[in-house]
Order: sequence, then structure tokens, then C-alpha cells
Amino acid sequence: MLLGEARENIVEVCRRLSAAGLIPGTSGNVSVRVGDHVAVTPSGLDYDRMTPELVGVHLLDGTPVDAPLAPTSEMPLHLAVYAAKDTSAIVHTHSTAATALSTLVDELPPIHYMVALFDGPVRVTPYATYGTPELANNTVEALRGSAGCILGNHGTVTIGPDLRTACSRNEYLEWISELYLRAASAGTPRLLDAEEIKRVAAKLTEYGQEPPR
Repeated sequence: MLLGEARENIVEVCRRLSAAGLIPGTSGNVSVRVGDHVAVTPSGLDYDRMTPELVGVHLLDGTPVDAPLAPTSEMPLHLAVYAAKDTSAIVHTHSTAATALSTLVDELPPIHYMVALFDGPVRVTPYATYGTPELANNTVEALRGSAGCILGNHGTVTIGPDLRTACSRNEYLEWISELYLRAASAGTPRLLDAEEIKRVAAKLTEYGQEPPR
């Protein structure tokens, strides 16, 4: 099966995001780029029915190569991001807190140091109808210098060098959004300055398990 591992990983991540409530119903979409091909979720298919064989493979211009079903309606967004960004995976969700936040602010406030995960500001795009070139263009602009953005009145997009990273960033984006909404509902949150976010970003490059010496 062409891009078998990528298609299997997409199914696994979609079920993980669905179980977490980040992609209610058949909303949201996920893709992985491998060379000149993109594996992407099909349109309108329940995630519990999705199998690797039903995840389509397309060329970077959208031409289907091994795609038994129509691709996600956000295919233009995925292709535009791959054309503009050096990334290998895209996760788009309709998570509740981040979408709510998009109706209130133009950028995710630095309420927690984990905003450093995104390599830059997490911007909120202007609203645009789903599946349109306008939404794709807004997304590309919002991802300038950043690994994530929030789509106005819509959802989120995160990218990464692999699908695991893009998925993890999406989960953190929702958590930080929820944190800000809770704090703001009780008062005026204290925010972190840009220098602290830079310090944390540097520390995160060395975070995690290292092989024993």
C-alpha cells in the first residue's frame, strides 16, 4: 500500500484526537507529506470507520494517486501550507476552547510558557468560509514564523516535522486556550514576556529523554 505507514499513523492520530474531543463528529482533518505525495483524510467519514486504505494519497497539486474517496474539503488549505512551509504533517481540529478564544482575541496571549512550542506567536486568522482559497491563504499568513494558528470562528491548525509533533502541538494549543479562558473569566491574567518565552524555547530543544551514557 502506497505510504502505508503514513496512512496508518493518520488513522491512529484521528482516533486519538476524536477520543479527546478535539474533532467532534467528522470535523477536522489530518495529513502527512512524504516527498511529492500527501496522505490525507477523506471527507465526511466517521473516524471509527476510517481505515488506512481509505486515507487518500495525492500529488502536491491535488491529483489523486491512490484515493478511493474524495479528500477533505480543506484539501486546498493542506496543499497551500505544504507549498509555503517546510513541514511534514498538518493537524486541523475544531477544538472547543481554541475556537471560543478565536472569537475574543487576535493572538493567543502568553499565559503559559508552553506557548514556546509554537516557535512564534499563535495568531488568529480572520474568518473565511471553509474549503476556500481565502481560508488557505489566511492560514499560510498566520503560520508565518509559527508552528500553529487559530482559525477565526472555526478551529486550529498545527504543523510539525512529523505527525506526532503536529498532534502534540494541537493538544497543547487547546490546553493553553482553555487555561486562558478560565483565567480571564476570573480576572485579568498575568502574562509572560517575550524574553521568558525565548528562554523556554531554548530549554525545550533539550527537553525529553536522552540515551544513557
